[in-house]
Amino acid sequence: MSTVLDLEQISYAGNDAEHDVETPHGVLHVTMRGVPKGNRPVILTYHDIGLNHKSCFNTLFNYEDMQEITQHFAVVHVDAPGQQEGAPPFPSGYHYPTMDELAEMLPSVMTQLKVNSVIGIGVGAGAYVLTRFALNNPSLVEGLVLINVDPCAEGWIDWAASKLSGWTSNLVDIVMAHHFSTDELTENQELIQTYRLHIAQDINQDNLALFCGSYQYRRDLEIERPIVGLNEDTVNTLTCPALLVVGDTSPAVEAVVECNSRLNPTKTTLLKMADCGGLPQVVQPGKLAEAFKYFVQGMGYIPYVLLSHLSNESVPSAGMTRLARSRTTSSSSIASMESSRSRNNISSLLEGNGAAGTLDSQI
Repeated sequence: MSTVLDLEQISYAGNDAEHDVETPHGVLHVTMRGVPKGNRPVILTYHDIGLNHKSCFNTLFNYEDMQEITQHFAVVHVDAPGQQEGAPPFPSGYHYPTMDELAEMLPSVMTQLKVNSVIGIGVGAGAYVLTRFALNNPSLVEGLVLINVDPCAEGWIDWAASKLSGWTSNLVDIVMAHHFSTDELTENQELIQTYRLHIAQDINQDNLALFCGSYQYRRDLEIERPIVGLNEDTVNTLTCPALLVVGDTSPAVEAVVECNSRLNPTKTTLLKMADCGGLPQVVQPGKLAEAFKYFVQGMGYIPYVLLSHLSNESVPSAGMTRLARSRTTSSSSIASMESSRSRNNISSLLEGNGAAGTLDSQI
């Protein structure tokens, strides 16, 4: 699949407000589209290493079907410190926030922007930050979409470098190996070249190295799957619905499956996207937009959104049937989620099938 990334395409022109928010661990650059709508949560995004909110999420949020969904919500895009467009270098000796501290910066963002709760969408390092944030502040997070999330403490740099024999293993190469599989690096040249140039030229390299170092030395999330009737109220785990997403050829597959095995099976769904690598939100924005639609519907929001290519499918179960066409039984993959607002259980969208399964998207 050929994908062209237009880093300058911004469909929100004229409707964005940029903020530099003071937090306990430094200033955070955020971009807000729209205003909070009643008591609905705000969609809050957090990008991965080597990217900023535009290069990570523009393709998804500019996709027509996603725009039909997000018209019902305000959106806040967070740029990790020093990763936004045109970010100046940090002064010598600057202490970059740890991953835990990055999570601790988010309540200040919500307070300044008058946001009461969020549905988070995070990729890689951003998924880790949002998970830590939800563990620390469960009342502020109504749901999480976690793409390529890794709950473990192991650094990836040595692993990535080991895959680069014959390459010049500079920072850009290592970040590229974090995002893309070996096959993607050799087959999808247009996409790879676009992102290689972006990472090398558009992101301050010193700032990027600091962000990468913070992610490499992250702590284990120390989450644990609860046991019904034994420790649901005491175990450290997410209490909100979670949708875990990974491409079937992504370098993050094993990490995402591991994370899924540690979460509450009644509130977690694992979506493994077919014909997709390390950046599902870029390569398969239509599939991800559809999955996100049913995720927020399962939480009780926008019950009958009509996506442009599903205009004759106003009943949620019809679209979800397509999304869940192929399911494989797995003890670590669950096809049901409960709403944190005690609303519709998304398992009703799976043809009433309560069996555990991986949603291998075959749309």
